[in-house]
Amino acid sequence: MKYIELSLSVLHWAENKGILKNGDSKTQCLKMASEAGELCDAIAKGDRDETIDAIGDVMVTLIILAQMEGLDELECLESAYNVIAGRTGKMVNGSFVKDEV
Repeated sequence: MKYIELSLSVLHWAENKGILKNGDSKTQCLKMASEAGELCDAIAKGDRDETIDAIGDVMVTLIILAQMEGLDELECLESAYNVIAGRTGKMVNGSFVKDEV
């Protein structure tokens, strides 16, 4: 399935579950943070299956959050990419550290 089809399926699911109608952005953001914590735990344990599941869960919560905020998640991704595309920096202890401007 293509990304856009999956995204629309997520939104359809969220609509059917009443999340879009009855939920709110603050609660959805906390759900996303919880899922991100589960992702960190899965990575720390080296559990690939749980890592895959957790990345998917984070993506689902972000798709729903974007919808709640009236945003298109692909536009958000493009905006972030446009910021980082020309960024320079170096790897320090396994993490990219951007150059100060």
